[in-house]
Amino acid sequence: MDKLLDIENLWVRFPTRQGVFDAVRGVSFSLGRERLGIVGESGSGKSMTGRAILRLIRPPGIVEADHINLGGVDLLKKTDKQMRAVRGQRISMVMQDPKFSLNPVTTIGDQIMEAYRLHNKVSKSGAYAKAVEMLNAVSIRDADRVMRAYPHEMSGGMGQRIMIAMMLIPNPEILIADEPTSALDVSVQRQVLDIMDALVKERGMGLIFISHDLNLVADFCDRVLIMYAGRIVEVCAADKLHEAQHPYTRGLLNSLPRLDAPRARLEVLRRDPAWSETPSVSGRV
Repeated sequence: MDKLLDIENLWVRFPTRQGVFDAVRGVSFSLGRERLGIVGESGSGKSMTGRAILRLIRPPGIVEADHINLGGVDLLKKTDKQMRAVRGQRISMVMQDPKFSLNPVTTIGDQIMEAYRLHNKVSKSGAYAKAVEMLNAVSIRDADRVMRAYPHEMSGGMGQRIMIAMMLIPNPEILIADEPTSALDVSVQRQVLDIMDALVKERGMGLIFISHDLNLVADFCDRVLIMYAGRIVEVCAADKLHEAQHPYTRGLLNSLPRLDAPRARLEVLRRDPAWSETPSVSGRV
């Protein structure tokens, strides 16, 4: 598989009054032109892993790794100025809630055009045409009206589509999607996933899909990394996720309601302290 990204021994640490807290601990994985899912409970280190790749962890947070290679170049060795050329142009990230990612006092059109013009020397009219084209690509009707609108005038589903359009307009090699459908109803969720799937296939991108929804990841992704307490405890093919062997993954699966196997009471997820001490499983291919 053509490797777009390779991460070796990633750690994310935060100093606290009680000592140093390890949010991500020794994570290693690679990403090809595929849909890679990362699942786990809240606090398992999923979002921190995505942010660390783009070096969005600010002091006093500490990011350490043997390497975070993008196309053979270690991102940890780049300056902040050099990283600004990577963010958006080579790796984009769709945050969990568009209400906190979009500027509330700037029109949607100006924000999308800014994302495009930051990495491309084009006129304002050229950027406008490209922005409208991208909004159409994510199935937004009446794109000209949306370009003039402000974020608060959009629904949650529209906001997520706008964020996807904004992140994809520079044509990045990798898209990191952090719970992009968690706040959406089922019908809109499927539409957003179909849009992302089509764009990833058409552009040959790599996708890191961060989620807590195991059924969604099993249906949508190619491979899955299961994280617990900042470590990768299991790696499996997405279509084999329901055959996973690690007791933590089994516990997550057994805590989900199933129409084909109804139960009077769902199992409570049990945790073993030993799981957090076991070295991370490699997610390389």
